[in-house]
Amino acid sequence: MNKSLITGFAAGAVAVTAAAGVAGYKVMHPAPVYAQVLAVHPALETVRVPQQVCRTVAASRQAPVRDPERLAGTAVGAVLGGVLGHQLGDGSGKTLATVAGAAAGGYAGNQVQKNLPQSDRRTALETRCRTLYRAHSRTVGYNVTYLLNGRQGVVRMDHPPGARIPVRDGRPVTAADDAQQS
Repeated sequence: MNKSLITGFAAGAVAVTAAAGVAGYKVMHPAPVYAQVLAVHPALETVRVPQQVCRTVAASRQAPVRDPERLAGTAVGAVLGGVLGHQLGDGSGKTLATVAGAAAGGYAGNQVQKNLPQSDRRTALETRCRTLYRAHSRTVGYNVTYLLNGRQGVVRMDHPPGARIPVRDGRPVTAADDAQQS
């Protein structure tokens, strides 16, 4: 056989083997397929964040009553009423005027003391708090509109995808970990 013929067969066999190897590799390891990203919109969730707001205010309260039965006012009124009644009466009516003056003075003193504590007030600083809620938005994912094989679709992803999305088994890969394995 001719040496150039053998060389030609050998070169052809090497070329066919190489082409078959490349084709087999492509069948076994297909190139990744990508979907084109058309739009990306953050998916937002609104949460209410509680916040306690406190302020100091002057609060006025009635002072505690020291003599709730009003005995001091009754006693002082009775003594003054009795002395006054004793001054007004004469003879046998003096005793009656003293007793009547003491009774009326006791009642008047009791009523005067009853009205006094209402005007006795104490002012102190107090801290008053209330809870306000502030609205706060946070991103929970990304709504991605894509184009794959002439069809438009939307998926929710946990990260912004960039210009294209990897596709596996005819569907977009939506998680970052899954995209790296493609």
